[in-house]
Amino acid sequence: MPSDLQLKIMNAGHRALLTLTGGRIGKSIFGMPSLELTTIGRKSGTPRKVMLTAPVVDGDTIVVVASRGGDPTHPAWYLNLRDNPDVEVSLQTGPTRPMTAHIATPEERAKLWPRVVAGYKGYGDYQTKTDREIPLVLLTPRA
Repeated sequence: MPSDLQLKIMNAGHRALLTLTGGRIGKSIFGMPSLELTTIGRKSGTPRKVMLTAPVVDGDTIVVVASRGGDPTHPAWYLNLRDNPDVEVSLQTGPTRPMTAHIATPEERAKLWPRVVAGYKGYGDYQTKTDREIPLVLLTPRA
């Protein structure tokens, strides 16, 4: 499982790659669009940014996966948006948009999970590594 430091280094590397190449490299990872998600820290109250992939994009709805590589604990960004669903998203280095995060219901997850794994089979592998059910989060434009 990746450590917090490894995740921070991967995020910094992804941002640097996007910046250095003017967005030509890093806009998609493993065939999935990348995005920068900004949450508000549940303890600090300050903005927190993380680079993620979106295995499912349906119109204005973006689905992200709180996998943390199959770690037994939820990622910090997930805990942040669980407590404050008002987020900002920049999809593939596009403009930052205010969005609302909604944790998929069991019914929504059951419908989306096969599409998520079809988008990147690694998510299925991550699920086998942990006892927790990996949450899916739907990001939609804020009204």
